Amino acid sequence: QLQLVESGGGLVQPGGSLKLSCAVSGDTLDHFVIGWFRQAPGKEREGVSCISGNSPATNYADSVKGRFTISKDNTEKTVYLQMGSLQPEDTGTYYCATFRVWPGYPLSSCTTSKSTYSNWGQGTRVTVSS
Repeated sequence: QLQLVESGGGLVQPGGSLKLSCAVSGDTLDHFVIGWFRQAPGKEREGVSCISGNSPATNYADSVKGRFTISKDNTEKTVYLQMGSLQPEDTGTYYCATFRVWPGYPLSSCTTSKSTYSNWGQGTRVTVSS
C-alpha cells in the first residue's frame, strides 16, 4: 500500500519561503506521477504542481509559476515543493498525491487534475500571514 507523508508546513510572513516534502513509501517513484495540491478554508482543493516519477516533466498552476519549484529525489523517494514569494492567498493545507501511470502515458507531461489522483497524504498546513 502506497503511503504519502507531507512535512514542512508552518507559519511564514508574506514574501517568505517554505520547502515542503512528500515522503513516499511502498513503491518507487518511477511508477507514478506525483502532484501537490492545496485547499484553502471554504474552497475546493486545487492543483499546484506535478512531476513525473520517471521523466523530468513538470507542470505548474498559473498562480504559482515562477514562485514554486517541484523536484524529486528518486533514491530517497521524496518529492519537494520549494515555495517562494509567498502571499496570504497561498495559505491552505497542502497535500501530495500520486497516480500510477499506465502504458502509453506521455513522459513529456503531467496533470494537476485532482480526479486523476488516487493516493493522498494527510496534508501539511501552510499559513502566510504577518
